[in-house]
Amino acid sequence: MSHIFDWLFSQYQDTPTHLLVLELIGVFFGFLSVWFAKKEHIFVYPTGIISTAIFVYILWVYGLLGDMFINAYYFVMSIYGWYYWSRTDANNQEVPITKTTPKEHLWSALIFIATMLFVIIVYQVNGKFNTWTAYVDTFTTAIFFVGMWLMAKKKLENWTYWIIGDLISVPLYFYKGLTFTSFQYLLFTFIAISGYIAWKKHLNNNLQTS
Repeated sequence: MSHIFDWLFSQYQDTPTHLLVLELIGVFFGFLSVWFAKKEHIFVYPTGIISTAIFVYILWVYGLLGDMFINAYYFVMSIYGWYYWSRTDANNQEVPITKTTPKEHLWSALIFIATMLFVIIVYQVNGKFNTWTAYVDTFTTAIFFVGMWLMAKKKLENWTYWIIGDLISVPLYFYKGLTFTSFQYLLFTFIAISGYIAWKKHLNNNLQTS
């Protein structure tokens, strides 16, 4: 058992204590954020803001630019999502869960392409496009950008993007030396699958009652 523990956490031997503590706090609030998203609870955003702010700093320290921009974008979109989810209609009803429209699918594709181009430029300018992880970062960043945008708009399909991105991120973050973050994305994968099922059920119930 000790060998397994050493293998999992040996990557933290030279990590400053404050970074380890911050990562644990960020993981905790990140978990809460995804859990609240599954429950369609507006607390998804304040908890997400705390988590993303912490990870922007951690990833900047590690020099993981693509991941840092993901979290900076999450931070901004969390503010927008908090506002959007807080809105009510004339009957004081909250914004409902809906499916992505063809126009929104087009916007999703444009966001995906624009994000990839942006991250490629950032990596090239900073001389970071020299490992295979940079290419994966570019892809996952684009996936998560679309997923976050769709979640802020309360679109069912946001969970599909989260599931794909989370599955890729589990081994990616472990390879990068962020073991706790890797475990976080493993939990995120299961919650995202559960979230998709819960939102789809909610959407179907709304369609039946309407």
